[in-house]
Amino acid sequence: MGFDQNMMLKIKEIKQKYEDISRLLTDPAIFSNKDEYSRLARAHANLMEFVNTYDKLCHVQASKDSVQIALHDDDEELVALAREELSILTDKEEEITNRLKILLLPKDPKDEKNVIMEIRAGTGGGEAALFAADLFRMYAHFAERKGWQMEILSSNETELGGLKEIIVSIEGKGIYSRLKFESGVHRVQRVPETEASGRIHTSAATVAVLPEAEEVEVEINPLDIRVDVFRSQGHGGQSVNTTDSAVRITHISTGMVVTCQDEKSQLKNKDKALKILRARLLDKYQSEQHEELAETRRSQIGSGDRSERIRTYNFPQNRLTDHRIDLTLYHLDRIINGDMDEVIDTLVTTEQTRLLGAQI
Repeated sequence: MGFDQNMMLKIKEIKQKYEDISRLLTDPAIFSNKDEYSRLARAHANLMEFVNTYDKLCHVQASKDSVQIALHDDDEELVALAREELSILTDKEEEITNRLKILLLPKDPKDEKNVIMEIRAGTGGGEAALFAADLFRMYAHFAERKGWQMEILSSNETELGGLKEIIVSIEGKGIYSRLKFESGVHRVQRVPETEASGRIHTSAATVAVLPEAEEVEVEINPLDIRVDVFRSQGHGGQSVNTTDSAVRITHISTGMVVTCQDEKSQLKNKDKALKILRARLLDKYQSEQHEELAETRRSQIGSGDRSERIRTYNFPQNRLTDHRIDLTLYHLDRIINGDMDEVIDTLVTTEQTRLLGAQI
């Protein structure tokens, strides 16, 4: 239940770091340096949960020590009460200890990043595009519940209200840590509105969740890209703008192409296209760096491969199944409307359990 020597050393290091930062934050010289103060304040906030949790553990352990003294009392009624209280405190100690072990796990440096999410219709024609639109609304409702800010960077709609493709940025606290397991193929089973015989069809959409890249992380040399401008196109290819506001950026060395035409401003479309390109390039570079860790990646929840089927949404049975962790829930109607915490919490907990097991 307790901590080994290495964990205790790590705990002492974290507590010392927290105390050092606390002292620095009261230093007038630091307070006058806005950037340094902000950096330290973020570090302080990141350590606070761990320190508060450890303090709770120490309080529970001190209470256990006090209760154990009562076990040797001559009063049988008092001893019985002490045993009951000791049982409650032991359960609480185990719960807090497990939480601390999770907090001690190495942090994914990308977890606090904002994300670029790309949703594309897959196999299934018009029904796949309608499902892609449903997935977008699901994530939009989830983001709204969390108080995150979502901005559409690029979209390609169908005449029936579906989406061939949509790319959005989502900004807020800890977003990548909550959405990083969403990448992959999402499959839907339902009766399309256009199906007269009532047959269930299967179609799919793909989701990619990329950590947003800062300009300092991925520097794009203007000589490495080709920028083309053209008039925005609507349904059926008709021009919907009288100026060349749409932008297509081609990254010459990788062949990546990003097109943005949602804004009326060419400059805004170019900025959005560069934002998407930076995220894709960062994802490509990091994936290449992780190739030597292929065995580790295979042991994670899913491989991160976006061709992997991760989830099935069965509307007739109101059932959602996540195939990576054998999770089946029978309230798809709530999930598709943005109530996703149960699914995401289970994915996060499963991954944390796997990481804890790998440390033993």
